[in-house]
Amino acid sequence: MDQKVLVLNGDYTAITLCSVQKAFVLLYLDKAEMVANSEHGALRTISQSYPKPSIIRLQRYVRVPYKGITLSRHNIMKRDNFECQYCGSTKNLTLDHVLPRSRGGTSNWDNLLTACSRCNHSKGHRTPQEAGLVIRQMPKKPTLSGFLKLSAGTIDQNWHAYLN
Repeated sequence: MDQKVLVLNGDYTAITLCSVQKAFVLLYLDKAEMVANSEHGALRTISQSYPKPSIIRLQRYVRVPYKGITLSRHNIMKRDNFECQYCGSTKNLTLDHVLPRSRGGTSNWDNLLTACSRCNHSKGHRTPQEAGLVIRQMPKKPTLSGFLKLSAGTIDQNWHAYLN
């Protein structure tokens, strides 16, 4: 039951992920309709069996003010797949400013990346080029659909049409 369900707005745009339980409640209360059901089992009560939702669509269009993905330590590490962007290590992770703050670097999506403490310490107050380090994946702000893919863990095949 720890699977996620893709929630589409009334115009079929992806807006969020929710739990199977929450999706079932929205379906049961006729606040949403099932677009696709999951191949992985069903929801059972004592007397009935219901298909497990994979994608639901809200019955009414909901205006969602898009504020972007929140810049946080966890979200940066999630974007970087919880690995050092210099050596690939997954141990002792910290955040690193590509252009150090001591040289005018700011804390934003394009300047922060995940680094292990060893690489971060060896880089010091220098740029990666000055320290002889190569960035595996340049930092950039994630899109909502890309971030939903990261948050879901495993992605149902039915989701691809709505997340691209």
